[in-house]
Amino acid sequence: MDMLDARHLASPVSPSREPADQADGLRRLFAADRMRFVPVVANPHGGGYGVPLERLATTFAEGGAQVLVVDAAENSPLPQPMAEFDLSACVEPLSARVAYLAASGLPLKHADAQGSCATFLDLLCVAWPRADVTLVHASAQTLVRLFHAQALRPVLMAGTEAESITHAYAALKLLWQRCHWQQFDLFLSAQPYALGTARIAQRLGDCAERFIGVNLYRWAAADVQAAVNEPISTQLQRLAAGHWQARSAAGMPWQPA
Repeated sequence: MDMLDARHLASPVSPSREPADQADGLRRLFAADRMRFVPVVANPHGGGYGVPLERLATTFAEGGAQVLVVDAAENSPLPQPMAEFDLSACVEPLSARVAYLAASGLPLKHADAQGSCATFLDLLCVAWPRADVTLVHASAQTLVRLFHAQALRPVLMAGTEAESITHAYAALKLLWQRCHWQQFDLFLSAQPYALGTARIAQRLGDCAERFIGVNLYRWAAADVQAAVNEPISTQLQRLAAGHWQARSAAGMPWQPA
């Protein structure tokens, strides 16, 4: 499979810069509140987004969640022909806690007369009911069609290139205009603790606050060149855990790492 590699997801992952019982703390937090969907905003510029996506899925799995990755971005793998008739037959288990569905273009096949694709979400629940977390990786336009009436906090994907950052900002603006989402998380394809990475996150967060009025809740990064067994960063653990806290709360203001 192109975008996700089962070797990555099956590899043992130990927390970075945290005590050994960090995973136990995540599991206790995850158990407190079940949730279903996390919109992951695709970004076609920069490349290497399969690695951050699998890192995100692995982080939720390390917290004890059953995770379904719905890969519906424009440059994602095409769905199997059977997907139009039986989604469950097309879900590919990658590990004990992570499953994957190739779904490029699939949500639009379920659009109603108003352009909403929300019925596709119902089909996902039926196809893989064991999922505690469903990561829906898609363009901002597709996410609007899927989640227009839901109060969620999207995870914005971006690289360090100017074109990628510009695309991420435009996607955020569209989601604010169409879905009225007031907060977002940012996941950068970059070295997690590099000074330049923090500056990019801070600049994007400042611009979002100043010109759109949207708050950057948390940010994290993953190095797409890192080894398969590279530990998950503390930033990413906290980003994932934040999606298990009260979904309607305003949350704490973002602080630089």
